[in-house]
Amino acid sequence: MRIGFGYDVHRLVKGRRLMLGGVDIPFPKGLLGHSDADVLLHAVCDAILGALAEGDIGRHFPNTDPKYKNISSLKLLAKVSGLLKQKGYTISNIDSTIIAQKPRLAEHIPSMVENIAKTLGCNTLQINIKATTSEGLGFAGTGKGMAAYASVLIKKK
Repeated sequence: MRIGFGYDVHRLVKGRRLMLGGVDIPFPKGLLGHSDADVLLHAVCDAILGALAEGDIGRHFPNTDPKYKNISSLKLLAKVSGLLKQKGYTISNIDSTIIAQKPRLAEHIPSMVENIAKTLGCNTLQINIKATTSEGLGFAGTGKGMAAYASVLIKKK
């Protein structure tokens, strides 16, 4: 068994869709980034890559490569899932947290769990997503951005 940890942060801006866990969330701002800037999926990708000792998302999907411009992070997660399987591992469980003052995310979490489980080929019971605010403190609390943390436990098939 191996453990990985991931973290991601992106700035909120007008004129972008807000994608979290592969779900298009209705909100007047979206996350700024080279891809769709899905902080949750980026943290999950980094956690899996960390557990595999394969570096980070920037190494595998550099923001200097035009083929990743505006790409769905579900596609990035699918590529990471392929690497996981190629190395003979499977997901034991994922635990993650999104930090966002607004919007409220509770109603969207089941769809995020479904997207992640489907992409990784695992059961929804192996995926946990929590959402919290930062009580008005810091960049997330003032609505300037969002962050996500993820930890993953993988095991040999």
